[in-house]
Amino acid sequence: MSLRTHRQPRPMSPLREHLRDTFWFAPTAALVLVFVLWLLADAVDAALLESLRRDRDFDAVHTLITWAEDARTIVTTIASAMMTFIGVVFSISLVAVQMAAGNFSPRVVRIFIRSRISKATFSVFLATFLLSLLVLTSYDSEKDPELVVSVPLLQSALTLLMVGLSLLLFIAYVTQTLQLMRVGPVVDRVTRESFRVLERMPAHGTDGAPLPEEVATALHRGRSGTLRDVHVSRLVRVARRKDVVLRLVPRIGDFVVPGTPVIAVHSDRGRQKDLPAGQVLQSSVSVGMERTFHQDLGFGLRQLSDIALRALSSAVNDPTTAVQCVDRIVQFLAAAARRPLGAVHHRDRDGVVRLVQEGPGWADLVDLGFAEIRGQAVRDPQVSRRLMAAFDDLLRLVPAERREPVARHRALLVQAVEGTVPESAERAFALRPDRQGIG
Repeated sequence: MSLRTHRQPRPMSPLREHLRDTFWFAPTAALVLVFVLWLLADAVDAALLESLRRDRDFDAVHTLITWAEDARTIVTTIASAMMTFIGVVFSISLVAVQMAAGNFSPRVVRIFIRSRISKATFSVFLATFLLSLLVLTSYDSEKDPELVVSVPLLQSALTLLMVGLSLLLFIAYVTQTLQLMRVGPVVDRVTRESFRVLERMPAHGTDGAPLPEEVATALHRGRSGTLRDVHVSRLVRVARRKDVVLRLVPRIGDFVVPGTPVIAVHSDRGRQKDLPAGQVLQSSVSVGMERTFHQDLGFGLRQLSDIALRALSSAVNDPTTAVQCVDRIVQFLAAAARRPLGAVHHRDRDGVVRLVQEGPGWADLVDLGFAEIRGQAVRDPQVSRRLMAAFDDLLRLVPAERREPVARHRALLVQAVEGTVPESAERAFALRPDRQGIG
């Protein structure tokens, strides 16, 4: 097993990633911010009105009242129509998401949830609705320039600006939603997220020194679920303070239940009384309902494989989509071919290994990318030809010590086709390498 050293992530990175997987945080933050913005605008309007009164410039006050009343009609229309508009737009969007999940894979729904455009659009729509309601409360029924106490001119202008921003975001949102209903942009998005995870992987290996003796194990005490990520910075600090080495027992993406060993404590001083508390270790482990990209190198391949398998099912029968997924799988594996894979060694600021995190090796990634697709490709020459070209390309690209898993899958595909297709001409056709499948 090869080892790799991983730079220590920023302390807030787990929280940031968890918030990106939610859809409530951005709209809630937008509502709070727009309320603060309204308070500031109300203060500015009040200061302007007070300044004009001190100057006895009631003609200017009357002009401001006229402008504000003209804007009031628009603000009232916005307040009554915005919530209906929000409901219609996002109801249609939910239908689009459901269609994408049915055509591709349920796991692609997270693309919509994590989409910045989707969150920004929803947030601005709600913020515009709230701002229009707040502005309406600022209007004064008194029209006498000497008696009026509130002229929400700036507030009305901000509402109109928010409407303009809403329209621009609506165009961007519709464009993105239509894009994500097509297979090309979906697999491209999955591939780009996979490359972001790969880019965080180090480009150099370690000395491969063995771990000290295991002296304790922390068991999972929380709810059952998929191991999403661990708080690396916290665990490194704890291990440094206690002078031990921690090892994550399950891999990211594994399903854990209460009682499952999650973190093993290693020390070259034998059992100690001053070991990290299990509660501290447990709080550094995040469990959720499904896998995420944050620290999961294989999740992108899992999604691409799922999309290809659904496309090859008898209910869908879309081999071209499977070929597109194979294209991206080859792209990812070619980039990962020369990188150290396996266990990640996280070090403290003195360069001492403090946390070992198991990760997928090269053979694991190759199996994840090809095993299930290869099993379904036997009955479709378009996919088998693309796989043959993929195997040949990877055998030329990967280092010699990593060719065995690729060669194994190639041999298994040849064996399956030869045992399934009776005609020799059909077998030769199905096993002819072609990067486009059948062109």
